[in-house]
Amino acid sequence: MTRKGLLVVNTGPGKGKTTAALGILFRALGHGHKAAFIQFIKSAPTGESRFMENYAKEHPDILHYARVGLGFIHDNPTDEDRAKVKEAMELATRLAKEKDLIVLDEVNIALDKGLLSIEDMKKFLDERPEGLNLVFTGRGCPEEIMELADTVTEMHEIKHAYHAGIPARKGVDF
Repeated sequence: MTRKGLLVVNTGPGKGKTTAALGILFRALGHGHKAAFIQFIKSAPTGESRFMENYAKEHPDILHYARVGLGFIHDNPTDEDRAKVKEAMELATRLAKEKDLIVLDEVNIALDKGLLSIEDMKKFLDERPEGLNLVFTGRGCPEEIMELADTVTEMHEIKHAYHAGIPARKGVDF
């Protein structure tokens, strides 16, 4: 019996959700899988986005990378925020037919802020091709999505350099 691929959720207030998803992405690519990494919220370039942009240009048949977000979403999302989330989900739906793994980076925030309905996400999950593995990242993953997931990891901060006055470091934090 063929089953749907796995749904992995990385959520919580701590650091490391995207970093953990990148580990899964690199693991999949190392096994010759075709993957996509779609960023829903982040808009500024980071070390990982630069790497993925370059890799995707050199290997478009293996990796699709898209940074669709506008940046930090406040408590009152705009119509432009909604349009960007819709664009990201349309891209994910299209790529689902040709990839083995798709990372939806910060999609949990889009769900939590109401930019994407739980019903629409459930439909996406139900209609995904057999064998497509998904990774959802971001704070505030709704309980309904966590219940559908195969693996859920909640990141909790114990200590962070920022609170000791140490600014974010290029190559470590972004």
